[in-house]
Amino acid sequence: MSRSLVLAVALLAISSSTSPASEPPPVQLAKVYHLGETIDLDAYLVSEKYDGVRAWWDGKQLLTRSGQIIASPRWFTAHLPSTTLEGELWAGRGQFEATSGTVRKNSPDDAEWRKLRYMVFDLPQHPGRFAERAEAIKTLVGSAGDPWLQAVPQTPVATMDELRRRLDAIVAAGGEGLMLHRRDSLYAAGRGSDLLKLKPYDDAEAVVVEHLPGQGKYTGMLGALRVQRPDGLRFAIGSGLSDEQRRHPPAIGSTITYAYTGTTEDGVPRFARFLRIRE
Repeated sequence: MSRSLVLAVALLAISSSTSPASEPPPVQLAKVYHLGETIDLDAYLVSEKYDGVRAWWDGKQLLTRSGQIIASPRWFTAHLPSTTLEGELWAGRGQFEATSGTVRKNSPDDAEWRKLRYMVFDLPQHPGRFAERAEAIKTLVGSAGDPWLQAVPQTPVATMDELRRRLDAIVAAGGEGLMLHRRDSLYAAGRGSDLLKLKPYDDAEAVVVEHLPGQGKYTGMLGALRVQRPDGLRFAIGSGLSDEQRRHPPAIGSTITYAYTGTTEDGVPRFARFLRIRE
């Protein structure tokens, strides 16, 4: 089979897991924040960064960030409001793979969906500032009365030491990090400093271009993924992969998220490790 045909088959497999929508929703994206950088903490509300699948409710259906329709049970969305919601489908800390597997299915598995929660963190069509939107979310969630529909807690943090302690506690408990949302910001699509993400490591996305064979205990399995960043830089990622992922690696042409700690003088990510396939 030719390389181009392999790539086409891989991309078809990825796209067939959900149904296409008309266009991607206009989501707000976060900038990376590092501890020690100067910001006015009083201007932000802080919440946990949930390691789930981002979901946009357009008043009729759930969509992924890329605009794919999520096949969910009717009971899961029956009491959602007609207004737009933005949140995370989440099964708990460390359960990303299970959440992703549930959300990808064309025919929803009722038992699996009962393990998920829809953690709502914004109201894109609400005209108010974020602090007002956070209060409105609590009212909407309370009115719906569904235990799987939850408002993401948004709280102030007074000092950098408190922010660091909160990050350490979340990570120690298996969480991914924190989100900082400017209190007085209006909802705006795209990436900006009104929304910040804080994690103990950096992450980015790259496309899988080659499977490198394993050696030793990984003979006959994947040794590493050769990936390509949007700027064209290619490098290998050999850590962070489970044995199951080495037996059935991410398809060539798929996009993955990887973690890293700084870069070399040549701009290559240091200590790059696989996190997940981007849905």
